Amino acid sequence: MTSMMKLSELMERLAVTPVAMSCPLTDPTLEGCAALDRAYPGTLSFVEGSQRGHLMQNTQASALILPPDVELQALATSRRIAWFAIEHPRYWFARALNCFYQPWRLPPVCHATAVIDTTAEVGEGVGVGAHVVIHADVHLGNEVQIFPNVVIYPGVVVGDRTVLHANCVIHERTIIGADCVIHSGAVIGAEGFGFVPVVDQAHRWYPMPQSGQTILEDQVVVGCNTTIDRPAVGETRIGAGTKIDNLVQIGHGSQIGADSLICAQVGLAGATKLEQQVILAGQVGISGQVTLGARTTVAAQSGVHQSLNPDSKVAGYPAINHRLWLRAMAMVKRLPELVQRVKALEQKIAELLGSDESEIS
Repeated sequence: MTSMMKLSELMERLAVTPVAMSCPLTDPTLEGCAALDRAYPGTLSFVEGSQRGHLMQNTQASALILPPDVELQALATSRRIAWFAIEHPRYWFARALNCFYQPWRLPPVCHATAVIDTTAEVGEGVGVGAHVVIHADVHLGNEVQIFPNVVIYPGVVVGDRTVLHANCVIHERTIIGADCVIHSGAVIGAEGFGFVPVVDQAHRWYPMPQSGQTILEDQVVVGCNTTIDRPAVGETRIGAGTKIDNLVQIGHGSQIGADSLICAQVGLAGATKLEQQVILAGQVGISGQVTLGARTTVAAQSGVHQSLNPDSKVAGYPAINHRLWLRAMAMVKRLPELVQRVKALEQKIAELLGSDESEIS
């Protein structure tokens, strides 16, 4: 945590230009940030959307980041809470949180139990934790952080300021860009799942050598226990700025465009291509060798089996247009009622025709 600061000081550090503000008429001293319903005196919180305005009635926050909503501003003023108003309060709250909180970092030294090959190149200010293993011909940029029990295979390149958290494994020839974060338990660049049928031997599989490499561009985040496989030939590539959640499987040879967002438990089969700014919600499955166009959004638990045009919004299994899926789900809820209506109509028709139900079915 940093030292305490006035709200006005925080705004200056953020270089924020609010559309309205109570400061400097009220300029409280802040010691940190908190959720609106758990805030206490000395903390900053935020409100995003008028639907959360009711939480302001009881919040103990000393300062708020508000949207350009005069009613919320009036409520904050009536409660004597300092505030400033700006578009996208959540973003500015995240920026403010960075002023109060910084994650723990290793000191810029190598732990005595770390094993580092003599051919490895280690940049300036690198921190290496206990029981780390760094193999031959590895290149580590400046200020890299390698937490305990990380294993880095031969020929790996890690860019400046990248963080490798405890117990992750980086396989041979992988390239990781600058300012990336690889969380605990992730495995980057392991062999892809490639097997071919053995000729003249039914039900036997021959392993396809996975000679390719995995490349993560700058500012990629990979969550805990996520796996990104290398292909037989060529590369698996994750575009700059892409964020990947926990427990995600990226199949060998996949290409993920820049600034995409992949939520937990997503599975991508091999050779999947996502263009830039694609969003995959939790538990989405993508079959192999399909392309999802730029800015496509796929709803949770959907299954995608064919390529999608840019700006598509799909849901369901198999995935269809999101609005069509919503209409279909609304009809599914009415199915029991519709079945009863059909049975009643069948009975009336049978009575009108003077025959039993079996004759008209």
